[in-house]
Amino acid sequence: MKAIWNGAIGFGLVNIPIKMYSAVENSNLDLDMLDKNDFSNIKFKRVNEKTGKEVKWENIVKGFLLEDKYVVLDDEDYAAASPEKTKVFSIEHFVKEAEIDSVYFEVPYFLEPQKNAENAYNLLLKALTKTKMAGVGTFVMRDKEIFGMIRPYDDKILIVNRLRFAQEIRDYKDLKIPDSKSPKAGELKMAVSLIEQTSEKFDPTAYKDHYAEDLMKIIKKKAKGGKVKKATETKEDSGKVVDLMAQLKASLESSKKDKKAS
Repeated sequence: MKAIWNGAIGFGLVNIPIKMYSAVENSNLDLDMLDKNDFSNIKFKRVNEKTGKEVKWENIVKGFLLEDKYVVLDDEDYAAASPEKTKVFSIEHFVKEAEIDSVYFEVPYFLEPQKNAENAYNLLLKALTKTKMAGVGTFVMRDKEIFGMIRPYDDKILIVNRLRFAQEIRDYKDLKIPDSKSPKAGELKMAVSLIEQTSEKFDPTAYKDHYAEDLMKIIKKKAKGGKVKKATETKEDSGKVVDLMAQLKASLESSKKDKKAS
C-alpha cells in the first residue's frame, strides 16, 4: 500500500507521527469508453479554450475567479492557509462513536505509526479501546480540510473515518414525508416480530459484491459469441393500496421456512 498522507496525530501535548493509507479498494470493473462505430478508445485532452491546443500537466495551475479576474494559487498558498493542519490531525474532542449518525460517514483510512512513535500510537489505541470513545478533529489533505474521527479497528489498529461536515447534509424538508401517525397495533406487533425473527449478529463478510462477478461472466460469454438472456422488467404497482398485514404474515412465514431450511 502507498501512503496518501504523512503527518501526526495531536493527542493533547503528545504528537504521534503516522502514515495514512486508504482502507478500501474499488470492486467495480474497469470499463473503458469506446466509439461504438469502431470500438476505438475515447481519449480526454486538457485543451486551452482559446488556442484549442492541448496543455501539459506541468503547465496547468489552479485559480479562483474573483471579480472577473483569476487569482492563481500555488503549493505555498495552500500550506499558508492552515499551516498547522497540513501536517497534524489534532484531536479536538472525544465522543462516543454511537453518537455520530451514519449519514456523516465517508471513507476510512488506516493509520500506521512512524519510527519511534509505536509507544504513543499503542497508548492512544488502548485508551480509546478501553473508554470506547473516538477522537474527532480536522486536518488538511490534498488542498482540502478533512473532518475525521479516529477510532480503533479490530482493537489492533487506529483508523480515521472521514466525516461529512454538517453543512454538506442536504435538508429533507422539501420531500413528501408521511405524517408520523401511529400504525395499527397489530401491524406494528407483526413488524417487530419480523425484525426480531430475522435479526442476527452483523457479519460483514457475509455480504459480497456479486454484480461485478456476474458482469464478468456476461463479458466472457459475449467474448465467446454467446447470447445474453435479457432481464425481465419488474412492474411497479404505483398507487395500489397494499394489505400490510397480509404482506407481513407472508414475510414471517417465508422467514420461518428459510430458518428451517438452513
